[in-house]
Amino acid sequence: MRILSITAQKPDSTGSGVYLTELVKGFARQGHEQAVTAGVYQEDRTVFPDGVEFYPVYFCTEELPFPIAGMSDEMPYESTVYGQMTAEMVRQFKEAFAAHIKEAVESFGPDLIICHHLYLLTALVRDMFPRRKVYGFCHNTDLRQMEKTPLERKFIRKQIQKLDAIFALHEEQREEIIRIYDVDRERIRIAGTGFNSSVFYPERPERDGKLRLIFAGKLSEKKGVISLLRCLRHLPWESGKMELLLAGGYGNEEEYAQIKQLAGEAPCPVHFLGRISQEELAKAYNRSDIFVLPSFFDGMPLTMIEAMACGDKVVITELPGIRPWVEEHVPGAPVVFVEPPQMRNTDEPVREALPEFEKRLAEKIVECAAMKDMGQPDLSRVSWENVCRTVLEEYGKKGTGNIGRDEEEGYVY
Repeated sequence: MRILSITAQKPDSTGSGVYLTELVKGFARQGHEQAVTAGVYQEDRTVFPDGVEFYPVYFCTEELPFPIAGMSDEMPYESTVYGQMTAEMVRQFKEAFAAHIKEAVESFGPDLIICHHLYLLTALVRDMFPRRKVYGFCHNTDLRQMEKTPLERKFIRKQIQKLDAIFALHEEQREEIIRIYDVDRERIRIAGTGFNSSVFYPERPERDGKLRLIFAGKLSEKKGVISLLRCLRHLPWESGKMELLLAGGYGNEEEYAQIKQLAGEAPCPVHFLGRISQEELAKAYNRSDIFVLPSFFDGMPLTMIEAMACGDKVVITELPGIRPWVEEHVPGAPVVFVEPPQMRNTDEPVREALPEFEKRLAEKIVECAAMKDMGQPDLSRVSWENVCRTVLEEYGKKGTGNIGRDEEEGYVY
């Protein structure tokens, strides 16, 4: 089968980018021919398996004279906020992606188009190719954009309703998709997530008696990094007995300056690892004890699974859908959930509620550290092969859907 995967942003950064790339690898292992269209910068070096065709759409060029439009308002690289795009920027975005996707479809001839994020680009693809099989993957940030940003909302909702299938991370996300897009329940499949077991596995060095906490992700307030740093003063360990590793990039300079200041005032060493490779991240997990993700908004964090695969215990905010999914797919997982603060809207906490949240977070870290080591959790049900299988089962159930002749499409753009 020939599969074209599409995303508006970098395919090698953020959780959704890793998700796309790992699906491409999974389909490649099964022998499927593939192509990818993605929004990147000209200096980016994107690596896919041999034989995968790449149709890049370059931002910060004459064609698209602004940074990559990011699904999160703070991306780990220079980006444009969807809610701040002008009508002219939206026009340029649509025309540029339409031209390159049209080229990819005509040249590559996909049997199936898989779009990532139920947002503007996926709506554009559905509108352009009404007779082709088009699937959409939800990554949660798309739901947040639909709630917070009026940009093209009516157009997006109308086209998402026409997708041949939608894939959600978990059951609670399916309910949100139904509520926001008014999509029929039977067209939404639960795909879950996976992890790269050839990279993330236990290879733990001898311990030196220090408690090592690790966070991996975007260094931002909404990921809970500021609260994590503040909670350190509530922990009982002495400075020489504890340290925190922060792995990831940042997008907001002001927030990052605050994070650096708090790190400098912390009662223990805080190490900034920066944006690191998957292999380097696995090594960091292996020399850590507890992975902490106090995010205020998330779907199904890949980092949580990767950290567990390397032998870390986990402390994570109890956000919708995560606990039931973990209990079903990783029974007995060493995960401690912390009640989130009161929220003002989708991803912004009430400021006055943060001190109590930070105390709860510290209490849960102490509880997690005291947990008995139950050995490596069973992650056999969590794999990219299973996600690929879910997609292919849906495709097989409903036929090929490929009309085979591009001139029959009737392009709108």
